[in-house]
Amino acid sequence: MTEAQLQNEIVVFYRNNYQMHGKGLIFSVANESTYKNKVFKATGTMAGVSDLIVVTLKKTFFVELKTEIGVQSEVQKKFQKSIENLNHEYYLIRSLEQFKSIL
Repeated sequence: MTEAQLQNEIVVFYRNNYQMHGKGLIFSVANESTYKNKVFKATGTMAGVSDLIVVTLKKTFFVELKTEIGVQSEVQKKFQKSIENLNHEYYLIRSLEQFKSIL
């Protein structure tokens, strides 16, 4: 399964089971693929941002998706550290089941 397929699977699951019932939001943020564009950089796009951001009634957390063999880039690790230093949760997820376990 590719990261894009995993992301789609997770978004569909979350929206069907949580978002449509008013229990949270899940969304993605444009990051590395658009970061080199000067307009996006000037308006706040940031390399390394997690693939998904999840907002629930009690917390907000950040989700980076990887295949079974995928690894974080250095800029993704730096973003993770920044998030954790701000006392937010950051997860590296490799499957829908793993994502379900953090909910």
